[in-house]
Formats: sequence, structure tokens, C-alpha cells
Amino acid sequence: MTINQTRSYYWIDLDFIYLFFCKEVSVNKQELIEVIAKETGLSKRNVGLVVNEMIGEVTDQLKKGKKVVLAGFGTFMTNKRAARMGVNPQNPSVKLKIPAAVVPKFRAGKTLKLAVKK
Repeated sequence: MTINQTRSYYWIDLDFIYLFFCKEVSVNKQELIEVIAKETGLSKRNVGLVVNEMIGEVTDQLKKGKKVVLAGFGTFMTNKRAARMGVNPQNPSVKLKIPAAVVPKFRAGKTLKLAVKK
């Protein structure tokens, strides 16, 4: 694993994260922070701040309608879902109008797909 610092930003080679996610376990945010802290030697607090900032920045960019591309990992984007008619599951004879919505979407990158495939 490599860490490069450019200005005040850290660029981390994510190969170790791919290996971590290939296991058949569910990982929450805190566990991800612990793994990154262990692998990088940074404190959990600092890694937590970076992870939270990344999530916040991805969210902000999606709100603006922009895509966020993480080369090799994937692309975060929004998708417009058209309005449609639905059915009340408790009373199938009642039709409901489901309004149009903008929803987040993720498309995995080639490197991530290959890592998960192995």
C-alpha cells in the first residue's frame, strides 16, 4: 500500500481495501475506518474525518447534479426516476401516484469489478 501526500491531500492506493471487501463479511463505516487507520498508520480520528469529509463532498456534488468519478473504483451519479402509478400493498384496489424523484446511483469501475470477480 502506498500513501502519497500532495499539498494537504493524501492519495491512498486502494488495493488493500479491495482485498478487504472481497471477504464474505459486511463492513460498516467504523470498521472501514479502523482498517484504513491500521493500514496507513494514521489515527482513527483523522481517518474518520477524511471518510466523513469524502462522504459529505460526494453528497454535495450529487446534490449539484454532478458525477463523482473515482478512477478504478467507480462513479457516483444521480438518476431521474419518472413518476409512476403504484399499488397500495394493504389494499391492492387502491392505486397510488408515486412522484418523480432523483436518486443516487453507483456504477462500479473496471478495477473494482475485477477485484470482486476473483
